[in-house]
Amino acid sequence: MLVTTWVIVGVVAGISGVMIGYLALRQARATVEDCQRMLSRQISEGRGDLKAIRDVAVCRYDALSEMTGRLSFSVAMINGLGDGIVLTSINGRSETRTYVRGVVGGKGQQPLSPEEEEAVRAARLGHGPVVACRAAELL
Repeated sequence: MLVTTWVIVGVVAGISGVMIGYLALRQARATVEDCQRMLSRQISEGRGDLKAIRDVAVCRYDALSEMTGRLSFSVAMINGLGDGIVLTSINGRSETRTYVRGVVGGKGQQPLSPEEEEAVRAARLGHGPVVACRAAELL
């Protein structure tokens, strides 16, 4: 008799879990559809193109100990989907190095330096165009 009771409790718990999961899935799908409708409406009304660059932040810093004046910089240019680029220029006395790294979904396709990550974060949060950036030795 005790085993039968536990089997019934297990079956009821399992069915309840499946039902809760199904209801959560339905709610999540409805929320995604609402967001897609809202974005489509905004685009059709001319209020925004998600693929246009709209978030920009510049992070200036001293990359090399020999140079002061915050001549090195990283510029993040991100669209509404979190895709874009980070352009970095490291300025020294005798040379300048320039790098471009892709950003997809707010994350670098290649490893980003701390300053590049700071520029991307500031752009995504709308803190641009110029943000304070801590000095670091990159080279």
